[in-house]
This record gives sequence, C-alpha cells and structure tokens, in this order.
Amino acid sequence: MSNNERPGQKLGLLMCVALGMGNMIGSGVFLLPRDLAPLGWNAVIGWGVSIAGTLCLAIAFARLAKKLPGGSATYTYAAAAFGPGTGFIVAWSYWISCWTVVATLAVAAISNLSILMPSLGNAGAGTAVIAIAFIWLFTLVNLMGVRRAGGAQLLTLGLKLIPVVGAVLVALWLLGTGDAPTPTMAGTKPVSFDSIGTAATLTLFALLGFESACVVGDRVRDPERTVPRATLIAAAATGLLYLLSCTTVTLLLPLATLEASNAAYATFFGTLISPSAGQAVALFAAVAALGALNGFVLLQGEIPRDLAHRGLLPAAFAKDNRFAVPWVTQIVSSALASLVVYANYSRGLAELFKFMVLVTTSTAIIFYIVGALAALKLEHDGTIKASPAFVTLTIVGFLYSCWAFYGAGLDASLWSIGLTAAGLPIYLAMRRSGPAGREEAAVA
Repeated sequence: MSNNERPGQKLGLLMCVALGMGNMIGSGVFLLPRDLAPLGWNAVIGWGVSIAGTLCLAIAFARLAKKLPGGSATYTYAAAAFGPGTGFIVAWSYWISCWTVVATLAVAAISNLSILMPSLGNAGAGTAVIAIAFIWLFTLVNLMGVRRAGGAQLLTLGLKLIPVVGAVLVALWLLGTGDAPTPTMAGTKPVSFDSIGTAATLTLFALLGFESACVVGDRVRDPERTVPRATLIAAAATGLLYLLSCTTVTLLLPLATLEASNAAYATFFGTLISPSAGQAVALFAAVAALGALNGFVLLQGEIPRDLAHRGLLPAAFAKDNRFAVPWVTQIVSSALASLVVYANYSRGLAELFKFMVLVTTSTAIIFYIVGALAALKLEHDGTIKASPAFVTLTIVGFLYSCWAFYGAGLDASLWSIGLTAAGLPIYLAMRRSGPAGREEAAVA
C-alpha cells in the first residue's frame, strides 16, 4: 500500500519505545490507586494478572509485527487471518478507543492540576473547556509532523518517569529509616474472583498502548525489526515500574486518604514528604497525562488514514498536509473526543474518569482478542512459524483479554459493542460503492 509520507517522517527504535511507554504511562498509574484502593490485595493480584497477560499479548503482537510490518496493525492482523471485514471492525473499534482515551487523558490532566488549582476539581463547563483546549493543543502539535509528535513524546516521558520511579525510591528510603507508615489493607474487600477481575480491567487501562508501535507501522523505520523490539521493551519496562510504584502508593496510604484524592501520587508525596512535593508531583502527573494524550492523538490519526488508503473509508481521511499528517482524520477524531468531554462534564471528575476507563478499555480489548486469535490462526495455517511455547503464551493472552472484557461490566461492554457495531453500515456502504471489494490479498 502506498502512502504520502516524506522520508524524514519516520520513527526509530527510541521514539517507538517512547511512544509505547509514553502512551502506557499516562493517567492510569497516577489516578488508579484511588479506584483500586478499596480492592486491597485484589488490586495487587490484578496488577500481576494484567502485567502477565499484557506480556503474553506483547509477545504475540511482536511476532505478528515481524511477519506483517506494513500498515496499521489494527487492520492488518485481523484482515490477514479473517478477511477485510473483520479487519475493518477491529480497526474501527480501536480508533474509537483512541479518541475516547484522548478524552479520558484530558480529564486526567485536569484532575491532577486540581491539586494546584482546587477550582478545577469542580465539574463544570469551564473545566470542560480547559480539557478540550488540551486536546486541540496536542492536535496542533501532531499536525506539524510525526517527528515533532515523537519529540514531544520523548520529552514528556522523561518528566513522567520522575514521580513513578520517585515513589519507589521514597518508599525504600522511608522503610530504610524506619519512618514509613505501616503497610495496611485495612477496610478493603476480601480476595475474590470478581474483585480480581475488576482490578484486572482497571489496571489494563494503565497498560493500554504497549501496541502503539504496531499501530503506526507505516511511520516506523525498519518496522520488521523496530516494531517487535519496541513493543516488548515498552510492555516489560512499564509493567515492572507499575507493579512496584502503584502498589507502593496503595500500601503506604490509608484507604480513606486515597478515596478522597483526585491525584493519588500527589497525595502520596504531599503526605509522606511535604505539601510542596505533592504539588510538584501533581504537575508531573498532569504532564504525564498530556504526554500520553499526545501519543494517542498520533494513533487516532493513523487508523482512519490506513483504512482510507484501502478504500474502506472516504478518501478525505487519507489526505495529508504538507507535514505528511492526515489532517481531516485528526480534526474529526479530536472533535469527537471534545464532544465526549463536553457531553459528560456534569459528572464529577472521579466518576467521569472511571466510566471512561471502563468504556475505553473494553473497546480496545477487541483488538487484543482478535489479535491473539489471528496469531493462533496464522500459526495453524503455517503463515507464522512458532513454537509450542509461543502458542501457549498466545492462548494465555487471549484468555486474559476475554476475562478483562468480562471484568469491565455489562454497561461498559455494551457501550463498546454498540460503538463498534456503528461501523458496520459504513463498511458495507464503502464495499458497495468503492474499490474496497478488491482489497489486496497482500495484507494476508
């Protein structure tokens, strides 16, 4: 498939790792301790399950990326195994998850900034306007080229690692000096299958994005080597940081303190170090959310662009500006994200964040489920040469994805299915009216 990229608009390994880690380390790790705190040890187990499941998926996706490096993985993996119809639906659902993530991250940035400016903690039209302004700021950054977006991702990744790594170092220091509060899970729910499932779904939100390099395959230099390496590095490094950092915050702060906090990491540093340290961390956490927002804005533009090049969306979505960026797609996607923020601003920040997390996660999981199935089918057909260990890990990743989808709950699952089904009439119309019926078998 041809595209309109210029030679300079390519991402190398470092930027691909930054894209993956930057999209993973966004709002989830900073805000989820509040939602996970009532779950107690279920949350710790949920982190372990999510990290293990994500690594299994990352291994499967890395193998697929080596075999199918071109285009956007959201389409190519499913289409290679199950045909263009499935490829379109999976890509459509993942595109929805991208712009809903953008909306969620804008809300998360406001939630962290509310520590510095308490008036932002009150839901209202003004708060919504600020969140929407963040969306359009990073849309503008991305409209100036993928390399500029990648540079912004590198910068914000360095800043967002400070509180994540810092929380672990502070805990080690306090434990070493004997000044650390006694770790406790008092008042939390007992361990149960349902509670672990809820925790696994919530923690998966913080791990969304490990596949980012796969999604922008056409934007990557030497994708056969770069994409698999970046995917595995991002998933493993971020998973380890999460397990250490988020569990530390949950263990060392009382349940009531976490439940009352709009920014758990800022509260952690403010309580155990100093109020000024908490304010500084709140700013870093806001930067983290905005950095991930930047990364998902990049992804939200690439998926419809890829589908339009294949004749599965109107040609306008494939139009690039002089920086080789699909400007129509970016404007439409950011407009939808802005609409989501504005339509829901009457919810409290905590309620809105949790609702958006569940809808976004359950929508993105569709890509993970079908991607794992595609890897298994292509291995069975002989397209991918794989060992029994790879097949086993892929099955584990598939089962984990199904479990996490179930854990999102009925409301979020229905929302994700409904939003995904909305793409069917578009696919059918494009198949009838355009060249999509002659979609090249080269995808397979």
